Amino acid sequence: MTHFATSSLCSDRRSLHTDAGCSTSLAMNRLLIGILCGIAFGIADALMVVFGKHPDRTTSLILQAFFSRFAIGVLAANVSFRLHPALSGAIVGLLIGLPDALAQKSYLGILGTGLIFGPLTGWAAMKWAQ
Repeated sequence: MTHFATSSLCSDRRSLHTDAGCSTSLAMNRLLIGILCGIAFGIADALMVVFGKHPDRTTSLILQAFFSRFAIGVLAANVSFRLHPALSGAIVGLLIGLPDALAQKSYLGILGTGLIFGPLTGWAAMKWAQ
């Protein structure tokens, strides 16, 4: 009786069935992955601005850091280049970070986080997207 209850419960959740029972799938929507990564990386980058050595810690700079990384998360998870998703994410991170880096003359910090967060988002989308 337990086997049948488990099987019907697993089939209701659209998960994969195996001989040993059922296993759940962690597949998510690409947009949701991008939004979650964008929020996480945006908060991380905003905290780096707040606790970093940048002399100008205005609200606009903190919001710029957050939304720039949020855009990297959303776009890196959803672009469709004919490349590995991590490499596509790196390209997105570089392209979004480059104008900010040029404007603030802070190349290593801004481009570095873009080149880290972009590939991580691309990898996450490859791993968990439907």
